[in-house]
Amino acid sequence: MEANIGILALRAAWLLALSYFIGAIPFGYIIVKWRTGEDVRFVESGRTGTTNTFRAAGWWAALLTAVLDLLKGASTVWVAKFVFPSLPLLHVLAGVMAVIGHNHSIFTIERTPDGKVRIWGGAGGAPCVGAAMGLWWPAILVLVPWGAAIWFFVGYASVATMTLPLVTTVLMAILAWAEKVPWVYVLYGPLAQGLILWALRPNIRRLLNGTERAVGLRAWRQKRLARSTSSPN
Repeated sequence: MEANIGILALRAAWLLALSYFIGAIPFGYIIVKWRTGEDVRFVESGRTGTTNTFRAAGWWAALLTAVLDLLKGASTVWVAKFVFPSLPLLHVLAGVMAVIGHNHSIFTIERTPDGKVRIWGGAGGAPCVGAAMGLWWPAILVLVPWGAAIWFFVGYASVATMTLPLVTTVLMAILAWAEKVPWVYVLYGPLAQGLILWALRPNIRRLLNGTERAVGLRAWRQKRLARSTSSPN
């Protein structure tokens, strides 16, 4: 009995480690390097996710990054379901580890000039959605339109990212109440929320002081207002 528990614990540890390493693959860094030769860590925010990839290499690079980051989140949950079909908590933890790997990638560690070690990564939005899709595949049909709507109409990429785990939590709670998924899946949203809020601390400060970069409809309005105020009477 004790031996079986030990083997189970070892397999679970390997699964979570694998989930971290899959999540840590810095697709944004790789794609920007391939497309432009630049190091995305030294562009704008320095993040390796979709938004900063767009700034560094354009829409197609950003779209490819988003798809791959989404799939790496989903794949960790699919592997967990295959290896541990009757342990839904490990399905949740595998997705969480993918988000941790994405936000704090061991593959992008760098020593700064002052001797400190910095671990680069993204904010966690795409792998968060991917892992939710792994838990319940139609989640993507809810989360992607939601994130796109917030991005365009509210006008802040960070707000869109921060709301995704909240919507995931509500969605999983509804599904669990309807007996479509295990109740433990509801834990995934709050855990992912904490990781994303931690990654977006600089953005939250900029939101509070009104200096966060606008996107979508808000950015268009700001540009239109700037043109109207700068044009001669």
